[in-house]
Amino acid sequence: MSHKVALIRGDGTGPELVAAVEKIIKAAKIDIEWIDVEAGLKCVEEGKAIVPQETIDKIKEIGVGLKGPMTTPIGKGSVSPNVTLRKKLDLFACVRPVHSLPGVVTPFTNLDIVLFRENTEDLYIQDEYMATATTAHTVKLMSVPAAERIIRHAFDYARKHGRKKVVMVHKANIMKIGDGLYLRTFNRIREEYPEIESWDNIVDNQCMQLVIRWNAYDVLILPNLYGDIVSDLAAGMMGGLGVAPGANFGDDCAVFEAVHGSAPKYTGMNKVNPTALLLSATLMLDHLGEFDARKQIEGALEATLRAGIKTYDLGGTAGTSDFADAVASQLKG
Repeated sequence: MSHKVALIRGDGTGPELVAAVEKIIKAAKIDIEWIDVEAGLKCVEEGKAIVPQETIDKIKEIGVGLKGPMTTPIGKGSVSPNVTLRKKLDLFACVRPVHSLPGVVTPFTNLDIVLFRENTEDLYIQDEYMATATTAHTVKLMSVPAAERIIRHAFDYARKHGRKKVVMVHKANIMKIGDGLYLRTFNRIREEYPEIESWDNIVDNQCMQLVIRWNAYDVLILPNLYGDIVSDLAAGMMGGLGVAPGANFGDDCAVFEAVHGSAPKYTGMNKVNPTALLLSATLMLDHLGEFDARKQIEGALEATLRAGIKTYDLGGTAGTSDFADAVASQLKG
């Protein structure tokens, strides 16, 4: 089956990582027509919006996108291209599977958790201003419709994939109105899924629990800010941002991305680990219905890691392209 995918190559090390993933998918003989679209620093340098409207329109038209890492420009008024994409495409659910990989040694054995981060509200609406010369105001927006969407998405995923436990993460003991809204919504919706064990946890306690009792958790639901922080904690438990995939879902389209930054200091050095973007691409293949291809590529990746072929972040010496070649050779074999 042939598929079209909108492709943002990103900046910094993004284009190198995208090229590595393209090579591996080609070796797996998956028929994908990559439709290049622009976003990020290059657009800003050319006087365009950081995510041009034509890019938004094309992703909406195709329905699926793969995104290489992009840099957020530093300076007054700068906006994140990642946040812009999520808001303009209404990608309300950021889904980040976290699981152990062979050959990637961490203290967290048999790790298998899926995080659901609400993507559109909370402090990430970027509504902040100087109320006085010495006082800044930042708006934290929380709504029932947004809470319902992410909570139902997580429960439906758990039901579909045979996950047994769902936990809502919040700080309602302090933010009784905003976070309390999420907790009340969760407590109402959980009654519709009686076969799934569910409870809530305060975010600071949840962080502690993850590093001492990680096997007690299955699916986590988090508002935007806590989801951003806890997903990086979970990525570290998995082995680092270089191996942590991510997916963003809306009602009409999905965009898949590595969760790490663009690492501009390594641009052109053929050094950065493509695993995170590759695993994000396998999530994309699953979304496209290419279930066998996903399993084949993940198997090839795991065989490569077992063989001790690793990039610098995992203690190895392989470059980006060398690692991609090794995974691709497993598929050709």
